[in-house]
Amino acid sequence: MASSYSLLLLLLPLLTVVLSMQATSQISPLVSLPGCRNKCGNITVPYPFGFQNEPNCFRERFGLFCNESYNPPRLFIPGYNQEVTEISPKGELHISVTAKRSCYNSSGGYINGTYMDTYIPLIGSPYLFSVGNSFFAVGCPNQGYFVDAEGYYVSGCVSACRPAEFSLGSTNGSCTGVGCCQSSIPNGLDFYEPYLQNFRSSRASGDPIIFVNPTNCSYVFLADSNRFHFNKSYLTRIDDFKVQVSIDWAVRNVGNCSYARRNMTDYACRSENHVCYDSDNGPGYLCKCSNGYQGNPYITGGCEDINECELDYLCYGDCVNTIGSYICTCRQGTEGDALMKNGCHKKDNFTLVLKIITGASVGVFLVGFASFWLYLGMKKRRLIRTRQQFFEQNGGVLLRQQMSYFKTTTFKIYTKEELEKATNKFSEERVLGRGGHGIVYKGILDDGTVAAIKKSKLTEEQETKEFAKEMLILAQINHKNVVKLLGCCLEVEVPILVYEYISNGTLYHYIHKNNINAPIPLHERLRIAAESADALAYMHSSASPPILHGDVKTANILLDDNFVAKVSDFGSSKLAPNDEAEIATLVQGTCGYLDPEYLLTCQLTDKSDVYSFAVIILELLTRKKALYFEGPEENRSLASSFRVAKKEGRFIEILDGQVRDEMKQEVLEEIGDLVVHCLNMNREERPTMREVADTLEKARRLQKQSSNEENHIEETESLLVDELPLIWNQGGDNFN
Repeated sequence: MASSYSLLLLLLPLLTVVLSMQATSQISPLVSLPGCRNKCGNITVPYPFGFQNEPNCFRERFGLFCNESYNPPRLFIPGYNQEVTEISPKGELHISVTAKRSCYNSSGGYINGTYMDTYIPLIGSPYLFSVGNSFFAVGCPNQGYFVDAEGYYVSGCVSACRPAEFSLGSTNGSCTGVGCCQSSIPNGLDFYEPYLQNFRSSRASGDPIIFVNPTNCSYVFLADSNRFHFNKSYLTRIDDFKVQVSIDWAVRNVGNCSYARRNMTDYACRSENHVCYDSDNGPGYLCKCSNGYQGNPYITGGCEDINECELDYLCYGDCVNTIGSYICTCRQGTEGDALMKNGCHKKDNFTLVLKIITGASVGVFLVGFASFWLYLGMKKRRLIRTRQQFFEQNGGVLLRQQMSYFKTTTFKIYTKEELEKATNKFSEERVLGRGGHGIVYKGILDDGTVAAIKKSKLTEEQETKEFAKEMLILAQINHKNVVKLLGCCLEVEVPILVYEYISNGTLYHYIHKNNINAPIPLHERLRIAAESADALAYMHSSASPPILHGDVKTANILLDDNFVAKVSDFGSSKLAPNDEAEIATLVQGTCGYLDPEYLLTCQLTDKSDVYSFAVIILELLTRKKALYFEGPEENRSLASSFRVAKKEGRFIEILDGQVRDEMKQEVLEEIGDLVVHCLNMNREERPTMREVADTLEKARRLQKQSSNEENHIEETESLLVDELPLIWNQGGDNFN
């Protein structure tokens, strides 16, 4: 029995750590510095926060303003005029923000005074926008986006409704593009300025009329995803409303805990019994009390020992509180486990008790062991059954049959384990990029092939029904300028796609992210445009059935080691409908590239890709982004800027200087006319992608021919100059 008691004492430290972690949930409210207020109305304000009119009561940059003219008083972040509604000691607070809106009358005209400007600068503060927020755009139609402090596009989306019925397809609580859309935001964001794309006021002569609900408003705003829920009533709303935005706070004067400890004079964690941990959003760190303590770790002596013995459910025997922990033993005359209710019992015959304990222990062990193996077996069978269900749900059986019928050898169905091994369990170190449809990882397959492995986001149920058919068709694409689909994994909820790996990045980075002063040869620009157009033309006209890309943009054109263009990312691709009256599924396009007529019809066609590709041609010629912020707000679309410049006869002014110097006039006119036709608001009057590809190839050859003729003339003139002295000397004259 003595040995059993000794074993219990050995286990007590481990048990006390676990129970002390539970006890910390009984924490009293965090406090401020002695003599300082810690309340504003109904909101608790813990140190390092404090009030600006009490200069010694808060840490630098953590001062807040309590406006007592309200009843009850309201709390604000000084300088930003943002009302604080909640402060969490875990590094989060919530602010109340008015959604930006733009309102229109029954004829689609803009109502003065309703375009509210709402931006939030957090630069230089301890605050960053939490990734728990999403960017929302509400209205029919409505294109919203927001930019950072330097004016660069951060995120955005498009919402639309069919004009026949104003809110057809929209659902309460659903924000998937019909009446309401949303997009995620990145880590480390410290500035937010929203914009609305005004489809109504920008209508030109001959453009389609976009349906407008009488006296309705469009809204764009940033909001906590868990606190905003879309309601169809927003589509007819004409007033202001506020949303809750989640803000991450941390001590950000240094990058992390390691650096902070080196400068102990300014170390924010003041209490002796604390734990420092790094912020997971941007640089900085936070503090918390150690297990077994409670209080405010930012105050000297702020973390106090928890008296676990006052929490009588933790101990059913004699309890002795210790610093940071406690000891719980059975009362005198009893033995057993005092941490369990009815765990202590009277001492009895030593041998009998020992036999009972031994027999019970062996029995419990055997039952537990058998239960453990039974659990593992059931879990394994359940996992196999789940994978098989996903495989069948994603069309795996049909895909295998079709692969056997067509005798496809280049396309492979991978297992989940193969792709986890290839990506080191989808490690963050293997991430190549993140997009609206998923995350792309770099993987090394068992045969040594380097591949790009795309783990997609959740798809709608109806999108999985034709998945197997679409995969086999996409796998048959064999074009030098299209990224090859190598295979897929179907035994997961959302299929994982495996593409060939393209090493030289995207056309977007080549044009915009590399050294902006570094020249890009004109013949390179024309070649990349012609190759990309030829790939899309192949998808439209040579694939059976035709394939519509749906998200044509420079970020979806990759460049290999020799800068050969490769069209990629078929996450938005749709097979062309057999019935022309069939309406394609609403897809997520990209602001700046989206076909305006799509907002009216919600129908994706091959001419939608033509419109988007025209924007790519303009990006190559101007080195400007599809959405840029150098001019007035109404002229920040590259497509709109081109239309205005072309109409006013100053198209050459928006071109890149290198293009103006090198491009021949006839080539410039040829490409300018091509872009005009591609951007036609009536999709029926746009050329096909095959006509676009042929025109670009013709322009490229014409430019090359003109350049060769100029080079030949220059070489001839150089040779004549070199030979002149010899000719004149032979004639008897001397130039020396």
